[in-house]
Amino acid sequence: MTVMTMTHPSGTQLLIHLAGAIALLLWGSHMISTALQRGFGTPLRNWMGRHLTNRWMALLAGVGITGLLQSSTAVSLMATSFTAAGTLSLAPALAVMLGANVGSTLVVQLMSFNTGIAVPLLVLSGFVVFKIRDHSGFESAGCALIGLGLMLMSLSLLGATLGHIETTPVFHAVMQGLEGDTLIALLVAIVLTLICHSSVAVILLIASLAATGVMTPVTAMVLVLGANIGGALPPVLNAGSAAARRLPVGNLLIRGAGCVLALAMMPLLSTLADRLALTTPQLVVGFHTAFSAVLAVVFIGLTAPMARMLERILPEAAHAVDGGMPMYLDEAGLDIAYIGLSNSVRESLRAADMLNMMLDRLRALFHAPEKSSAAEIRQLDHQLDGLSAAIRAYLADLGQDGLSDSDADRAQEILMFVINTEHAGDILSSSLAQLATRRAQRGELFSEFELHNIGLLHAEILTSLRLAVTAFLGEDLDAAHQLVARKEVIRQIEATASREHFKKLREDKNAWAESGDIFQRVLRDYRRVHHHIAAVAYPVIDRLSDDGLLTQA
Repeated sequence: MTVMTMTHPSGTQLLIHLAGAIALLLWGSHMISTALQRGFGTPLRNWMGRHLTNRWMALLAGVGITGLLQSSTAVSLMATSFTAAGTLSLAPALAVMLGANVGSTLVVQLMSFNTGIAVPLLVLSGFVVFKIRDHSGFESAGCALIGLGLMLMSLSLLGATLGHIETTPVFHAVMQGLEGDTLIALLVAIVLTLICHSSVAVILLIASLAATGVMTPVTAMVLVLGANIGGALPPVLNAGSAAARRLPVGNLLIRGAGCVLALAMMPLLSTLADRLALTTPQLVVGFHTAFSAVLAVVFIGLTAPMARMLERILPEAAHAVDGGMPMYLDEAGLDIAYIGLSNSVRESLRAADMLNMMLDRLRALFHAPEKSSAAEIRQLDHQLDGLSAAIRAYLADLGQDGLSDSDADRAQEILMFVINTEHAGDILSSSLAQLATRRAQRGELFSEFELHNIGLLHAEILTSLRLAVTAFLGEDLDAAHQLVARKEVIRQIEATASREHFKKLREDKNAWAESGDIFQRVLRDYRRVHHHIAAVAYPVIDRLSDDGLLTQA
């Protein structure tokens, strides 16, 4: 701060202070976004997934959530994860993005006020809230308040630095280069926003530059348009699949269309700005707000046809042949816990589908032993093992900034689901399939009695697997309790079948002892498979029961 009191600071000193102020602005924005996502991202995600079926509700949700998270990029990633997962259709997701663009302008409006006294109050209150209680919600709220204070502090430093820079010949030469060259000004703003990954920060920077008085209203508005386009580019570049690219591409097309229209109307907009008699900083903030608001009003009725167009030009890509390769574990989700958890859940459901296919192949193997069925079971088990390893590694890397308590519990549930699914698959491949093959190698088929009881166990296990997926996916406490209760059903079927089988062996003196032993081992292994499926319920029961007790308390 002492450098700013110098009579003639050098150009190097000014650049260092300018870079430091911009870095502090970006870091404050990052603190707010990551803290609130870590502490409250899961409830926001759940609310979005369940309530955003109406486009007007989606628009308002985009405004509100962006105002809370201080980042339209974070909202874009959240909505993109839902559209890619199929839990949110593309049309309301586009409405969410229209609202997010408007919400980001509210953040700029807030930051543009003279809030010097608020800086120490925000930092102090954030520190107190962070330390008041050892709870992820309080810690996240405290970090967000400190981040807001840092953003306001950075704006004060930015204004002081620019006040010195405006007197330098180099600055005047740069500004003169932007004057009258719309394309250069537009590209400068796009590149700067793309580098910063924050349109809010760049708009605030443009407003600070405008306050120096060396920027015409037309140049200021062109820079605002460039910042809007640049802010839409990072989600497009980070998207990992065609389905994930639809929403950010739609948002970019909307902003691009608005930019082209605004550039065509620039003479009229310049005349309107002169009549309003606004200062250039006020014009920057007001034009940014008006631009996003007009786009929201114009395109809110066009979200459905735009969604259909995007689905045609960006069709779902064909999946890889190797089913063991993960499809949804993209690196972008590692930095944002609830997106990474959503990706892990989607892959876990693929693991459950593989186990279901293995059960289908196993049943066919018992009825008509074929080498192809046994080979398919081994191949599926190999793919399941690979997918399980990928999910476990992804969960280990998830949330580099830390997980909230609820997110950590959910990650544990996903981990247990994957591990138990993998163990159940191992039993199907290494034991049950081999038992069926060994019986066939002896030239014997399973009897009607044996197939009947195997069929009973098989049907019950398929029902339990569906309950396990329901309990895991919907965090359904009733389904989890039903799943645990079904362990007794499996035990009774096994006990009855075992007792009847021994009775038949005593009556049939010519029965092969090893053949009888194979059937008994099949019964035991089916029960072991069910044990791993039922184990999925316990983490859900433990967490949801604890939440219920806390709510009652």
